[in-house]
Amino acid sequence: MNRTRVVRWLRVLLPLLALAILSTMFLFSRKPATEPQIPYAEVDAEQMAREPRIVAPRFSGVTSDGAELLLRARDAALTDADGRESARDLQLTWRRPDGLEAELTAPDARVAEGVIGLRGGVRMATSSGWTLEAPQIDAATDRSLIAARDGVSAAAPFGRITAQEMQLLPQGGVEGEAGTGGSTVLNFSGGVRLIYQP
Repeated sequence: MNRTRVVRWLRVLLPLLALAILSTMFLFSRKPATEPQIPYAEVDAEQMAREPRIVAPRFSGVTSDGAELLLRARDAALTDADGRESARDLQLTWRRPDGLEAELTAPDARVAEGVIGLRGGVRMATSSGWTLEAPQIDAATDRSLIAARDGVSAAAPFGRITAQEMQLLPQGGVEGEAGTGGSTVLNFSGGVRLIYQP
């Protein structure tokens, strides 16, 4: 048998052998133990139709005196016919032109008439080293003002402060007006108690 005949036979036999190997792979392949499942979101479709929500909303803006606001939430919805909005698991970043920054977190909030009302136990941390906790804190969207009126407890770099009310606003400003100064002040009032820790 010469070399030409061998090559002709191999050209026929090798493809047939490859085809046989492939067919046995598919015939004897094992089936998966479990059927693949398509992941579905676990939501109540009827509730979503009754109470439409926005998932992971974001809002950003700048007040008239230059403070930047960035608001993030897990979800948001309209709560009544007046158009008031509510949100859950909120994070509010408030940044002043003088460099002061405040990070606020709350489980619940209402947005109405230019005010973001954080509720349900609010925590605020500032870039200057203050940490505050209050039942509720309001942040204005038209001017630089963050206020707590139902009691506040604060940890400062020099000790602890408790008071009935707190305002974070530009120097020289009063509630209802934008401040005129360049720096931002933290003002406590109403039964202020300071525990100094040197």
